[in-house]
Amino acid sequence: MELYDSEEQQVEAIKDWWKENGKAVILGTVVGIGGLLGWRFYQDTVVEAQEAASDAYTTAVTQLAAQGADAQDTVQSFISANSDSEYATLAALQLAKVQVESGELDAALEQLNWAKSNSKDTALTAVATYRVARILVEQGNDEQALTELDALTHKDWAGRVAELRGDILLRSGDQDAAYQAYSQAQQSADNSQTLQMKLDDLAK
Repeated sequence: MELYDSEEQQVEAIKDWWKENGKAVILGTVVGIGGLLGWRFYQDTVVEAQEAASDAYTTAVTQLAAQGADAQDTVQSFISANSDSEYATLAALQLAKVQVESGELDAALEQLNWAKSNSKDTALTAVATYRVARILVEQGNDEQALTELDALTHKDWAGRVAELRGDILLRSGDQDAAYQAYSQAQQSADNSQTLQMKLDDLAK
């Protein structure tokens, strides 16, 4: 460190340093403050957008619950307007459920496939994939359903996947393979209450 003999020398040194570096310091400070304010503004904007999407989602699904299939256009408009949000995925899942209940399986399948393709949440993707497989089974598209189930590898779904696979195999006449699939499902934490009945029926 450079030593100074007097206060005057120190003052002169500071002045010289400021002449050389003052603009950079000011610029850095301005940029730093601007960046901080910009980040806070961005965060506030994101929070406001999320709150608005949440409110709109609540309104849409409430209308769906009250009006059923008659509220499809409203919910679809919400999904289109918020397609980059997981709220849109949730709305698509809800809409598909209502469509299944009203017998509109093709429309429900479209919603679920959209949810699968657009969701970044693995849990929601798993829900959509399983429901797609269920609809395909209902439509008699067993091979496609099995393909969907093969893609659903999350351990939390192991029991339901194995049981549905067993249902498909049983319908095709392969009782041994169906029994094996049901037995595999029974080892999983998410097995259903009807699983034991299916195993008992095959054991007779």
